[in-house]
Amino acid sequence: MAWNEPGKDKDPWGGRGGGNNNDGPPDLDEAFKKLQDKLNGIFGGGSGGGKSSGSTNLGPLFAIAGVIALVFYFGAGFYQVDAKERAVVLKFGAFSEIKTEGLNWNAPLITDVYIVNVTGERQYPSRGLMLTEDESIVELPITVQYNVSDVKSYVLNVRDPEVSLRHATDSAVRHVVGSTELNQVLSEGRQAIAAEVKQRLQAYMDSYGAGIQVINVNIQEARPPEEVRSAFDDVIKAKEDEARLKNQAQAYANGIIPEARGRAQRMLEEAEAYKAEVVARAEGESDRFESLLTEYKRAPEVTRQRLYLETMEGVMSNSSKVMVDVAGGNNMLYLPLDRMGNRSSVVEPQAQTDNFNSRMTPSVEATKPLVRRELR
Repeated sequence: MAWNEPGKDKDPWGGRGGGNNNDGPPDLDEAFKKLQDKLNGIFGGGSGGGKSSGSTNLGPLFAIAGVIALVFYFGAGFYQVDAKERAVVLKFGAFSEIKTEGLNWNAPLITDVYIVNVTGERQYPSRGLMLTEDESIVELPITVQYNVSDVKSYVLNVRDPEVSLRHATDSAVRHVVGSTELNQVLSEGRQAIAAEVKQRLQAYMDSYGAGIQVINVNIQEARPPEEVRSAFDDVIKAKEDEARLKNQAQAYANGIIPEARGRAQRMLEEAEAYKAEVVARAEGESDRFESLLTEYKRAPEVTRQRLYLETMEGVMSNSSKVMVDVAGGNNMLYLPLDRMGNRSSVVEPQAQTDNFNSRMTPSVEATKPLVRRELR
């Protein structure tokens, strides 16, 4: 049966007589209106002219958007600074303070924060062709190690400190290499060049006020250009051969010179010993002569005979042939001492001595008158 048949006063939604009463279905516009009134009551808004006004009030939406923007604003102001970092804070473009490690907050759009690593070492590699003092071209690779010593100067004084460091490095290296000869750059002079480059580069950075501390400058193996590499290799090989030969010569000299000095010292000592021996012998002969003079004064005849016998003994010991004149005769006695010595070499020592004494005794006795005449 239809809901609008005669005699029926109820509609399908529970209303009576088709009127809009509390027994009917909910009105969506009215529900939205009630929600809007509640929000207006919370944020202090009005109803917007009662039931006849159907326009929506956008004030609460702007309020919610403002709250969300405020939350994001405060959240964007927080930042973390590590132990190895420092934060430079600029307020309206002017320096304000330096923040250390920890969680910090600064107002965005009002302050600018620059976080810089101040403890970590940084490296800057560079290489290029340079002209030496003797007008030779060399390729020199170099590495600069540095860190930030003054964070405020690093951020504020120079727009791009690392670019300034690169330019200053090129200038310092070219200045030092340009005043050094090629062989020093290629061989043992690299350490001195690195030290001078470091000193000059640090002076440049200090004059700029860049807040950079140069820790070390490493110069790697310098190389000539590829076009003349073979010629330079030959030169280096020749220098190595020169150094090797010098070392060999020095080693030979180190072995010969001490030996020569030892021989010279030995000769000096032998000369001193000979000198001492001669002086001692002369002093002994002098003392012997003085003693002999004393004995001669006491017994001249006996002393003269003893001197003669000792002299003849010395003369005959150095002579192989002796001629002896016999007193009272025309014959001369010949003593072949050389043959006597050869024959006596096969005789027993005692027999040789007896034979010699028996031969020498007559001749010595026979010469006594001659000795007396000569001494007189």
